[in-house]
Amino acid sequence: MNLELRKVAIKDIQIDGECKIEDGCLHVDPKKLEELVLEDSRVKSVSFDVARPGESVRIVPVKDVIEPRAKLEGGEIFPGTFREDMEEGGNGITYALSGCAVTTTGPIVGFQEGVIDMMGPGAEYTIYSQLNHLVMIIEKQDFVDQHDHETVVRLAGLKVARYLGTLAFEYENYESEQYEWKSIGEKYMEYPDLPKVVYVYNCMAQGLLHDTYFYGRDLKALVPTMVTPLEVMDGAIVSGNCVSPGSKTTTYMHQNNAVIEELFKIHGKEINFMGIVINPLMTTLKEKFRDRMLTVRQVKMLGAEGAIISQEGFGNPTTDLMIVCQELENNGIKTVVITNEDAGVDGMSESLPDSVQEANAIVSTGNSNATVMLPAMDKTIGNLKEVERVCGGNVTSIQEDGRLLLEIHGIMGSHNLQGNTKLGAVTI
Repeated sequence: MNLELRKVAIKDIQIDGECKIEDGCLHVDPKKLEELVLEDSRVKSVSFDVARPGESVRIVPVKDVIEPRAKLEGGEIFPGTFREDMEEGGNGITYALSGCAVTTTGPIVGFQEGVIDMMGPGAEYTIYSQLNHLVMIIEKQDFVDQHDHETVVRLAGLKVARYLGTLAFEYENYESEQYEWKSIGEKYMEYPDLPKVVYVYNCMAQGLLHDTYFYGRDLKALVPTMVTPLEVMDGAIVSGNCVSPGSKTTTYMHQNNAVIEELFKIHGKEINFMGIVINPLMTTLKEKFRDRMLTVRQVKMLGAEGAIISQEGFGNPTTDLMIVCQELENNGIKTVVITNEDAGVDGMSESLPDSVQEANAIVSTGNSNATVMLPAMDKTIGNLKEVERVCGGNVTSIQEDGRLLLEIHGIMGSHNLQGNTKLGAVTI
């Protein structure tokens, strides 16, 4: 498996009369994009706006963030999303528009959507404030129910991101990264003196707007599965999840998974990165114990001596995190877990809803319940009133002077559980 990832740096977005990339600027024709989105009869209306780093702009409620990508050869991006048949992701040539994102908003789908501030203290809590956003404000038809609403918004964002990615095909200024992924046997023998490490990739699969899609299929229908990091880069995993915005793994976070990026950096130097096992985060204990067994079995089949587990969401997903860690450690596989803490606004509550003694190597992405006062912005894209219903906000969040009092987990990506965040914690 060989993948060339061609990254085109986007420094600005302009909404004008044509779709093209010129001198690092992404130009978009809103009429062209509107035609694409309105192909879905469930969409009543769509409009577009731009938010740039450093501008006095707030986006709320944010549903998903997607990096525009497209395949020049080797199949299609987001395989399994738009076609019944599909090719395996992770081969050929993929273009990525780095430095920008397609970001979806509009009337709220579920209460766990969040805020992105492009300047001020809120911007310091999320990497999304560093991106140029093409914001899609999508309104559904009246007959569309809540679950179809999520589907409509998800597919519209992916469709626009895929189309914008194709604009890079004629653009010659890009940075090329080459990736090769060998068979398990070849990888096992490649670096015999380095510890073999596997990434356990926990993904939401709980229904009720808490879902992730793998090759277009809801993860609730799957069991733990071996995948390659190159498939992830090609959009084989996309978010359909309205979980707490601070810990939500958006499609952008899947495309730019921080754990995968770090493992590649040290592969062949400090470790032998053997592969990934996706573990669906289910709702019942029986499912959690089944998936623990199947996850650990596949990690062992990959020859792992060490493992890293990332989490998504909070509450009962912590049980999945802990029982998999416990079983890996009991099988002699040294394990590191990545999780946030929910320690209350004063930091004095129990940080984790579940724990095991074997989880003795934890990377914390901070206390999601800590509060922050955000200044008023000159412009809001979306509907500020929805802050009162998002996770981390309440009916007293909007202050009389326009400021916003919010728990940190109301900020999109503030304590991302892949570690793609500016927050952390230390033992004192």
